[in-house]
Amino acid sequence: MRCSFKGSMVALVTPFRDDKIDEPALKRLIELHVSSGTSAIVPCGTTGESATLSFEEHDRVIDLTVQAARGRIAVIAGTGSNNTREAIRLTKHAKQAGADAALLISPYYNKPTQRGLYLHFKAVAEAVDIPLVLYNIASRTAVNIEPETFAQLAQVKNIVAVKESSGNLEQMSRILQLTEGRLALISGDDALTLPVLAIGGTGVISVVANLVPKDVAAMIEAFEAGRRTEAVRRHQQMLPLVKAMFLETNPIPVKTAMGMLGMIAPELRLPLCGMSEANEARLREALKAYGLLKAATSNKRQVTRTKRK
Repeated sequence: MRCSFKGSMVALVTPFRDDKIDEPALKRLIELHVSSGTSAIVPCGTTGESATLSFEEHDRVIDLTVQAARGRIAVIAGTGSNNTREAIRLTKHAKQAGADAALLISPYYNKPTQRGLYLHFKAVAEAVDIPLVLYNIASRTAVNIEPETFAQLAQVKNIVAVKESSGNLEQMSRILQLTEGRLALISGDDALTLPVLAIGGTGVISVVANLVPKDVAAMIEAFEAGRRTEAVRRHQQMLPLVKAMFLETNPIPVKTAMGMLGMIAPELRLPLCGMSEANEARLREALKAYGLLKAATSNKRQVTRTKRK
């Protein structure tokens, strides 16, 4: 499958049970997105807690995702690192596994210069012939990829898109201007998906799509079809839920919410931990306000009735 880098692409959580990858739950989540209009699955990113996965677990999640997707939905494998050799190793595995593309976060902690960033991404691109999406999120990495650096990177043939999480629409517009359309602009922030589409973006790599995949896909489809009033309505309706996803560090709230809805066990790996009682109560209220928690309770009752029969 050739990835279009458009629409609702989910930053998939990695479900754990007893500190191991919950493979049946992962397969169920993939089936949910196949049937919900999600255009691509992005495993092993920040939301997938890639920082706490061993090499073997990281490889297994990518392998399992590709196998479960079975070509029905694109897979953009998270393969970034602050170690260029490690990023190359992970990206090579993603290609061998059959992923459609790879997502590379900018190197974190070691704070490379703009030239260092360019050389890092260029080295991965030259080592592995797979479409690459660059991930710019200075709040996590301590370094911003400047628009001028993107303009250089756009000359590398298999660097094809950027997941932009700077929150700066002016910067995003500059990236589009300087790269002259050679890089697809993908929102990395659910709250800014609609504004990013309005300036020429193509979609979102979404956290909230873990919970409401059909709604995120429908908002983008409405915008692309010219139904702007509907797109704005859907955007505004989702905003309180999106805000709740970031009451604490991602992916703590989204995994907690998925646990409340019976989608996965809400298990996290240290140093991430469970939500505070106050924030968990706020999250629960957001789920109720959106109508999700009531629906989940109804579904659980239906399952119980079925078992009794």
